[in-house]
Amino acid sequence: MARAISYRDAIIEALTQEMTRDVSVIVLGDDGISAPGLSVRFPGRVLGMPGSGSAFVGAAIGAASRGQRPVAELVFGGIGFDQIFGQAATFRSLFGGTASTPLVVRMAYGAGPCPYPIFTHLPGLKVVVPATPYEAKGLMVQAIRDDDPVIFCEHKGLSDVVGEVPCDSYALAFGVANIVRSGEDVTLVALGRMVPVAEQAACELAASGIAAEVIDPRTTSPLDTATILGSVGRTGRLVVVDEASPRCNLATDISALVAKEAFGALRAPIEMVTPPHTPMPFSRVLENPYPPDIQRVVNAAKTVACWRR
Repeated sequence: MARAISYRDAIIEALTQEMTRDVSVIVLGDDGISAPGLSVRFPGRVLGMPGSGSAFVGAAIGAASRGQRPVAELVFGGIGFDQIFGQAATFRSLFGGTASTPLVVRMAYGAGPCPYPIFTHLPGLKVVVPATPYEAKGLMVQAIRDDDPVIFCEHKGLSDVVGEVPCDSYALAFGVANIVRSGEDVTLVALGRMVPVAEQAACELAASGIAAEVIDPRTTSPLDTATILGSVGRTGRLVVVDEASPRCNLATDISALVAKEAFGALRAPIEMVTPPHTPMPFSRVLENPYPPDIQRVVNAAKTVACWRR
């Protein structure tokens, strides 16, 4: 049975069901402020932490190394870079594969830099970027059950988005992309909040006679390269839509992958739709046009669809 709930509520439901199923799951953060009600339902397992990401991410890593499955909530800022990069990501290899760190770090973004390219860069971490309430719940369940550290990137602009979500618990495998829409003329790869932007662009393109295939990777590490390369092999054209700044983001990574592995299939140069390489503006007037929008995606897809040698 499924019903419509918000992206935020889907994550809370996943946490609730996993904490009910497994007593080793604990939450560390601002007294569960991003997941209200958990502290009442699970006394002693929702731990209020100081406003220092380094402090409570370090505590979460320590708990994970001692048999707990902590979910650290970095929803209101404060990122324990040193603890994540130098400890959580390296423990398995440092101890010859004998150590595991079943840690989830919830990281909100959307009013500043996108965190997923930074963490995707580092071996030893798994990075999740859900685009829908259905994905948010299924990927959170998988993240909690995974034995490696997982960075769970939640876009603030998706918190109130509503979608169909099953009542029962379910897990979505990492490294398996979702083909949101099929098409044979151009491949659109998009992440997080850019997935609905790419979907709407595909609808507009269809009215112009261009059939766009929309792919949501869901996770950036591991990345489902087979689905992306298979799609480009059929369409011969690629547009990557990424909300992260253009230098060393996922758009550049995926573009390089396709240029190397599917160069012979390309019928046009690859297009990347990203923000400019500048800090996000503080002015609302300038902030609104900063991320990629539907028209920019449409324009990029038409460019590759019409390109001729």
